[in-house]
Formats: sequence, structure tokens, C-alpha cells
Amino acid sequence: MSYSIKSRGKTGILFTNWSNTFFCRPELFFVPENVHHLKEIIRLAHLENKKIRVVGCGHSPSDIACSKDYLISLRQFDRILHVDPERHQVKVEGGVMVVDLISYLEKHGLALRIAGSVSSLTLAGAICTATHGSGVNFGNLSTLVVSMEILTSAGEIIEVSRDNDLELFQAACCSLGALGIIISITYQCEKAYSLELNQYPCPLHTVLENLEVHLKSSEHFRFLWFPHTPGTVVSHINRTTKKIVMPSRLSKWHSWFWEYLVGYYVLELSYYISTLIPSSVPFINRLFYNLLYSKPRKRVDQSQNIFNFECLFKQYVNEWSIPIDKTATVLIELENWFSQNTDVRAHFPIEVRFVKGDDLLISPSHGRDSCYINIIMYRPYGKLVDYIKYWNAYEDIMTQNGGRPHWAKAHKVGPMQLKEMYPMYAKFCQIRKKLDPTDTFVNSYMERIL
Repeated sequence: MSYSIKSRGKTGILFTNWSNTFFCRPELFFVPENVHHLKEIIRLAHLENKKIRVVGCGHSPSDIACSKDYLISLRQFDRILHVDPERHQVKVEGGVMVVDLISYLEKHGLALRIAGSVSSLTLAGAICTATHGSGVNFGNLSTLVVSMEILTSAGEIIEVSRDNDLELFQAACCSLGALGIIISITYQCEKAYSLELNQYPCPLHTVLENLEVHLKSSEHFRFLWFPHTPGTVVSHINRTTKKIVMPSRLSKWHSWFWEYLVGYYVLELSYYISTLIPSSVPFINRLFYNLLYSKPRKRVDQSQNIFNFECLFKQYVNEWSIPIDKTATVLIELENWFSQNTDVRAHFPIEVRFVKGDDLLISPSHGRDSCYINIIMYRPYGKLVDYIKYWNAYEDIMTQNGGRPHWAKAHKVGPMQLKEMYPMYAKFCQIRKKLDPTDTFVNSYMERIL
């Protein structure tokens, strides 16, 4: 019976992540339609001594989802199974897209409590990597899991929650896809709400000097720093009962002109030219800061439209978390490093967000309120750009200040360092080995960190 499932696997598939920075050619690519198919794929993997990875939307800028053996897409596992309006909870299949879930919840008067910068990813993928938004009183997306059903490498479905096995639940809520296949998720939501965005320019050192005030001044605080300039864009976001005003046709055209024609297409061309004239990058950063972000802006909209952030074009990305009290230290060290290494030209923005601490075993926010600092280097028109020196310096600075890598982002940290960074890392590895003794869900990414 297991070999009959083999005919459902596709050969010759090239999987690439969103930014085209990682790819793989799995021996077989499966799009199963039900749990029975998944069990058969696992059984086949055991018979043929193959490994399995589950892929969502491929948005992770790393090889965390790659596999040379079997790759599974849960795109057919996208159903909303149940809504509990009294508890504000929803049960969904693991392959449901966050953007689709948001749309569905809206029809039932509900909303996600927090969202990341991107919603074009699966809920299971977001949970596996502890995807986060910003707000010092809000945890990452994994902290809102009520329970999950996971298909293990033994072909058994187990339900995990805080009530029936706390340590297993704490491991499963940020599992890197290494404990099994997430079949369903019961997720905590809240009543639908609107958000008011108050955005304005502010010098970096002014933000850092008043960081405590900023953190207490709104529910969701974040800021963007434009390297090689003193400028940042501060965003304060709060729930509001104010009415959403639909933009006029002229306002839509104005937004398209500045946000897409200038802020996307002209910027991509500018950064492409900068690959020929690297010294132009600081000028480009200053120019677009002044063009697009030098004026205050207020806006009321649905929650997802405020939380989400335009990622623009293809890019390399690196992100780590640090203790929140190290925020100013790290950014000033990074600013000084830019001044001392004028051959490095960093693209904007450096995104700075804040997340409440949690008790999940390998969450980057485990045991501490955290600041996440996200750096990027764009790849205009797919062109390769030099980022290694910048990345190495950034990771050194973050490591020296208690940093932990974001699991979805590419990093070079090995198991010994991870055990020092994550106090419960050894416990997570024990639980993983117990659930997957045959290492069925281990790929090259997992081999580097176990």
C-alpha cells in the first residue's frame, strides 16, 4: 500500500524560497489530500530510508524547509474546521494561509491578536519558527496556540496542549518542523478591531534615549532605521474605535505613485545602479528617507493592513533577538561599525521590533522581553550583492549582547552555541529525539543545529 502513494509524488520539481536565495530538488514532491496520504508518505519514507520536510509558502529566507528526499506541501490542508465565538477561538488545518485566516475571521467578527510583517505564509509555518510582530505586551504568534494535532514519524496523531503535556506543548509551539507534521491548530483570537497608526520621523539617538517612554506609549511600537543616516521612522499603533475612512481615487493614485512607483520601482533601479557605484548607497538611503518618510502620517485601518509591512523586492535577511535592555547598545555599536567600515554599504531599513517574553523551549523570546533587529540587503532584479562582512559583524555584535537567531532566517550558529543561547535547548532536543527517533523530519538545516 505504501508504494502506491509513490505515484502521487512529483519528480523534477525545483523548490525555491521567496527571495530565491535557497533552493532544492526533492526526489519526490507530494501534495497530499488527507491524513491517510500523509501516513502513507511517512511509511514509504521508512521503507526507502528517506527524510521528510514540510514546506509552507517558502517565505523563510533560509533552507529550513529544503529536502533532497521528500518534500510535502500542505496546500490541500487549508480548511477552517471550527469557530468558537464565545472563546474567540478557531480550529484550522495546518496548511491554512494566515492571510486567508484573517479574511475568514473578519466575517465572524474576530481577528488575530498580533500579526507579523508578512501574512502570506501558513499558520503552521509561522508557529514552527515563532514568527512575531511588535508590542512589548504581546508574545510571538506561537504563544497564542491553544492546542495542536501532530502526526509523528510513527504515524500516530497526538494532541498537545498546556493541559495534557506541558513540556511537549512548549516544544511543539516552536518546533522547526522537527517533531512531526502539524495537522490542525486551535488558535486564540480576539474580537475584530481597528488600529490607528501614528508614524513620524525621529533621530535614532532620540528614539534610543527615550526608548522606555516609547515602549509604554502604545500597544505596538516599532521603528525603522535608515543606515548611514541618523533618521528613523517611528510607528505607534493602538486599537481604536475611530471610523475607517476609505481613501478617495485621488488618494489611491497618490499612494501608488509614492509607495510603489517611487518606493518600489525607482528604489529597485537605484539599488541596482548602486551595485555599480557602491558609494551611492548612503545618498540613496537619505534620498528615500526624505522623499517617503520625512512627514508625519496618521491612518486608521483594519488590523492586518496596519501590522503588515511591504517587503518590496528580493533580499537577503538576517534577524536576531536580544534582551530588550540591550537595544540601544547594539544599535550604537552597529552605527559605530558602519562608521569604521566605510566599504560596507547597508540597505534600508533596519527594522526594530519588541516582543513579550514566553516559556516556549526554543522561542527566541524564551524567558525575557526581547528586541528583534532585522537587517536586509536587497537583490535588485535578482542581482547578487555582497553581504557577508555585514552579516558577520552583525552576528558578532548580537552574540556579544545575548543574541539568539530567528529560526526562519539563515544563520551559522551550531549546537554548542545554541545550548548556551537557549537554556532549554537540550530539553527540546531530547523531546525531538523521543518523538522522532528515526530522524525522519531532519534535513541539512536541522543536522547543522542538532
